[in-house]
Amino acid sequence: QVQLVESGGGLVQAGGSLRLSCAASGRTFSSYAMGWFRQAPGKEREFVAAISSSGGNTFYADSMKDRLTISRDNAKNTVYLQMGRLKPEDTAVYYCAADTRPGTFRLPTRSYEYDYWGQGTRVTVSS
Repeated sequence: QVQLVESGGGLVQAGGSLRLSCAASGRTFSSYAMGWFRQAPGKEREFVAAISSSGGNTFYADSMKDRLTISRDNAKNTVYLQMGRLKPEDTAVYYCAADTRPGTFRLPTRSYEYDYWGQGTRVTVSS
């Protein structure tokens, strides 16, 4: 069983930056690929970023690729999403997710590839 708790969301002005955190429970955090998704009002959940268990590989959605850095600190059981040059269209609830399934050899980018989810943290970007 894995519990994920996001934090760091809030209200920021366009052009600003924000760092989201996701704290995970569990004794094998270092074996999980982790991801971030977001869901804007009235829209489907979409992939944002993913990071391999070791942190050595990352992947970003094209829409935000040059404005994101995903990282993790396995000693702290925490994954981060640094977002910069935020735009009003980035307004959404941001969720972190864990893929705890064995035998994952590529970064998961689809919701169904993750088996644990946090409750989300709301990001609002004002124009």
